[in-house]
Parts: sequence; structure tokens; C-alpha cells
Amino acid sequence: MIMLPDLFQRALPVLKELEDAGYQAYFVGGSVRDLLLNRKTNDIDIATSALPHQVKAVFPKTIDVGIEHGTVVAVYNQTPYEITTFRSEDDYKDHRRPDSVTFITSLKEDLQRRDFTINAMAMDSSGELHDPFLGREDLKARVIRTVGDADERFKEDALRMMRAVRFMAQLDFSIDADTFNSILNNRDTLQYIAIERLSAEFEKLLAAPYKRASFKVMEETRLYEFLPELKSEVVRTAAVLPVDHLTYGQMWLLLNHLSQYSSDFLNQWRLPSKKIKYISSASSFLSRRMEKEWTAYSVYLAGMPAAIDVERVYQVLNSSVGKADDSYLRDMHDSLPIKKRDELDLSGNDLMKWTGKTGGPWIKELIEKTERAVIQGEVPNEKSTIREWLGLCNHQ
Repeated sequence: MIMLPDLFQRALPVLKELEDAGYQAYFVGGSVRDLLLNRKTNDIDIATSALPHQVKAVFPKTIDVGIEHGTVVAVYNQTPYEITTFRSEDDYKDHRRPDSVTFITSLKEDLQRRDFTINAMAMDSSGELHDPFLGREDLKARVIRTVGDADERFKEDALRMMRAVRFMAQLDFSIDADTFNSILNNRDTLQYIAIERLSAEFEKLLAAPYKRASFKVMEETRLYEFLPELKSEVVRTAAVLPVDHLTYGQMWLLLNHLSQYSSDFLNQWRLPSKKIKYISSASSFLSRRMEKEWTAYSVYLAGMPAAIDVERVYQVLNSSVGKADDSYLRDMHDSLPIKKRDELDLSGNDLMKWTGKTGGPWIKELIEKTERAVIQGEVPNEKSTIREWLGLCNHQ
């Protein structure tokens, strides 16, 4: 019997409501896995023998989110819980989703359709674990293994191969030999998966704390061949660099650099335009950093977040992690007379007033010239001094 933490204790009445109505109900999936690993989890999934309309009859407030696949959200004590009817799944002709689902009453059959043994465990309201596929043993052995035949699981949903390497990166697990070989043999089925789904899994991998080993497996299984714009040399390099501490944004910056700033790399992953713009801008500063040291002006132009990201990636590329730090960048940024352009004591209106000229490109040029001079300490950030420095005093 397992002691349930608060998150599960608050959800227990949901199980008991279903049980009192005559149905089986269990906590399932990733929340059970994380409970056994003492990892924080934010979501609880519940599986039940009750059909969707029966779940709706038990709870006064429900939301239909995927009722055709057996999922109903029940709102209990103002908290939403996903409740899914036990089901089996028929053929996956498109390697993405089942052609149809059949509602069943067997917990074991429901667990049998899941991807990995560590995700195919259930827990009842008394805290008893139901583990027909020995997921707890694999948790102890720190192994990712498919439920049943690996080829079948990956042919059902090819994204499971990406989930395998993503779980590696998140949990610091290894991949079972049969599962590994199946990824190698079925990697081409990734071509049927929407880029958006691939990107979501890849971003979770990039944000995870043990990603270096996952890149090694992607290299060895050649999974990268069916991922957007990921070349073998890029994956091979990421697998040997000390990347585990990098954030997912820094990882995108690193991969973009290793891809030699290919114009297609970021676009092919269908990243949000704001993210692409940030990574592209930071990449230009990384390219400069590879050749020369930071200056006050380059730190100012980059901004603190981008400067830190660039420096962390630079340290990884130069294998100086642990030998260098970026505190000097923070000191440099703290010492800047202005942190952004709107703090500059000069405007386009000032320039037009002083010169009597109308607007034009010359305004931008003079503001940038002044901005740089202020940053470099050539002139104080004071309007009258700036006017004198620009030599415009007699133009009023």
C-alpha cells in the first residue's frame, strides 16, 4: 500500500464517487509513475469502467473534451479531473491515432494499450498498485520498455519513439534493447506525424535535465533522419557537448548555431514567430561572441536575457563550463548608463527642433550614434550635453 500525497488525497473522492455508483476507478498513467518516483506531478488522470454518459450522470458538472474517445472532464471541488473509460484501440492505419476505440470493462486490457510499462500502472483508492506489466520493476531498473511488442506499439503511434527519448531526457533512464532496436527499425514512420506534435515532444526533451544521452540515442537509432532539418553532425555534436544544464531556449540557440544558421532550421520546426525572432537575434550575437569578447555596447544591444543565453552556449561550445561564469556580464549590464533606448535623453522631436529639419533617416542615424556614445561613456546621458556633443547648438 502506498501513502498518497495531498494531490491524490484531494482526488480520492472522485474515485469513491465512481466506486459508490458501482464502477471501477483508478489513478493511472504518468501521475502514478511520478508518485512512485517521488517526482512532482500537476495532473492526475483517472480511468474507469463507467461509460462516458455514466460518468456524466455521477458528477453534476462535466465538460465533454473527447467524449468520442471516452474522456470526460469532471469538475469536483472546483478542480477539473480527466476521467477516461477503459478502452481498447483498433488499427492505427495512419501511425497516429486509432481507427476506432472500443469501451471495455477490464483494467488490464486498458493498461495494455499504453506506450511504456512505466506508464501502464494503476492505483486504486486504497493505495494498492495494479501493475500487470511490471512497470515498477522497470522504474527501479531505470529502464524505458514498451508494453508488449515494441514494433506494434510504435506502428500504432510513431510519436511514441520521440516520447521514449524524451522520457530518457526527463528521468535519466536508459532504453531497453528491444525498444531501442524497434526505434531503429521503425524510425521512418515518424514521417506520418505532424510537425507540431514532433516539435512539442522535442521541446520537452530540450527542456529536460538529461538530454545529452537522448541525443546519443537519436544518433544511434538515426531517429534524427525524420526530424526537421536535424543533420547527423548536429546530433552527433550535441551528444558529446555538456548540454544537460542548458534551457530549451539555449538549446535552440545551440542547434541553430550547429546548423550554421540555416534559414530553414527554425521555420521547419514551426516554432512561434516570436521565438524564431528571439533565437535568430541571439544567434547573431553568438556568431559575434565566437570571434570576440563582449563590450558594453554589445551587451546593451543584446539585452541581459539574450546575453546570458549566448554566453552559456558559448561556454558549452568552448568546453569551458565550470571554468567560466557569466557574472561579469551582469556586472557589465548593471554598469550601463542606460538599459534601453527609451531611457536615452534624446528624441527625434529634439533633433528636428534643434535643426529645423523635417524627419528622415538622419534622425535614426543620429540617435544610434548618440546611443552608442552614451553607452561607451563618451558623453553623459543629459540632453544639453548631448546637444552640445552633437554640435547642434547653433542650429535652433
